[in-house]
Amino acid sequence: MNIFQTIKLSLVNLAVNKTRSFLTMLGIIIGVGSVITIMAVGAGAQSFVFNQIESFGTNLAGVMPGGGDEKGPPASVFGVIVTTLTYDDAKELKKIPHITAMTPYANGNGNATYENKNINVSFAGVSSDLILVEDSKVEKGRFIMPDEDDSVSKVAVLGSGIAEKLFAGSDPIGKKIKINQESFAVIGVMKKKGSSFMSNQDEQVFIPVKTAQKILLGINHVSLIRGKVDAKENVPLVMSEIDKVLQKRHNIKDEKKKDFTVRSMEQALDIIGSVTDALNLFLGAIAAISLIVGGIGIMNIMLVSVTERTREIGLRKAIGAKNESILSQFLIESVIMTFVGGFIGMIFGIILSLIIATAVNFLGYHWELVITPFSVILSISVAVLIGVIFGYYPAYKAAKMNAIEALRYE
Repeated sequence: MNIFQTIKLSLVNLAVNKTRSFLTMLGIIIGVGSVITIMAVGAGAQSFVFNQIESFGTNLAGVMPGGGDEKGPPASVFGVIVTTLTYDDAKELKKIPHITAMTPYANGNGNATYENKNINVSFAGVSSDLILVEDSKVEKGRFIMPDEDDSVSKVAVLGSGIAEKLFAGSDPIGKKIKINQESFAVIGVMKKKGSSFMSNQDEQVFIPVKTAQKILLGINHVSLIRGKVDAKENVPLVMSEIDKVLQKRHNIKDEKKKDFTVRSMEQALDIIGSVTDALNLFLGAIAAISLIVGGIGIMNIMLVSVTERTREIGLRKAIGAKNESILSQFLIESVIMTFVGGFIGMIFGIILSLIIATAVNFLGYHWELVITPFSVILSISVAVLIGVIFGYYPAYKAAKMNAIEALRYE
């Protein structure tokens, strides 16, 4: 028989046992669908994080407490408290040429109350430059003024979400709220901005950094310093100057013992990109295990099929069928099952990825549906390869049968 006759016969044999064929393909369907879904979700998450970082602008330089190597983040990123950066460091760094705005951050959590309403809030001690650094806007009232940066002024600017929860649409300007039992005058409400860079400005309260340090947190350090550079091409120069200034201020003689880490937004993108790529690869490899399980299932069913069709094999050999013809028939049946299963799995994976992207967008996040041709081609190609690998042994066993013994088989 030629190849087309072999394919036709294989399709007829698979159609005879539709339910068994479908259940055999199920492992491949789930495997391919899982691989495509995981790769799509991983690519969507990576795109989401990148967009969040880029929303701040690529002309930002950040200083984090704690030393770190060039490719990795410092310990403070993982929740370790490091107290090496101060508000005075931020004031000194602002004097560096090409820096247009600089703000330190002293972050904390607490309870905010107004009349009979009590909610948990995140507060950020910042300077008046925050709205320049983060490109934020005030919707009502005003933001922290420069003369309030160095004072311990008990004023607060509310994120739009916090304002709605505490004041339910009424004007909060001039009202008094309490944060951890300390009274603050509301001087402004931020314009709604949403989540950005893994934080939600709408759900924060902004107060002067000195106030956060001295009154609410009882600390002298800051958790982060972030500055805006006048042009993207000047970022490397500014980072070098930040490094020099802080080494001098902290009396650091050996660069390997630095107690701070300077990063740009582009470096953050590179680090996060390498981490998410590795994570996607790891998750994809786990999902691919189900393809192997599906391949084992196909091999088992093909062995059963060979046993069931022993007399057919003997008859075909008796009338002149060659071993290669028998082998190709069973191998093609295996490949057809994996190809069809891979195709159905591809459709399943795309639909599931679309549902996930739609659900995330419905929750208010901008999530892109990213399905690359590479992931589709790779998944189906691996499925077909598994059909060849796991289908070869049953096909080889069928091809090597003795015609006389096969005809005698009961």
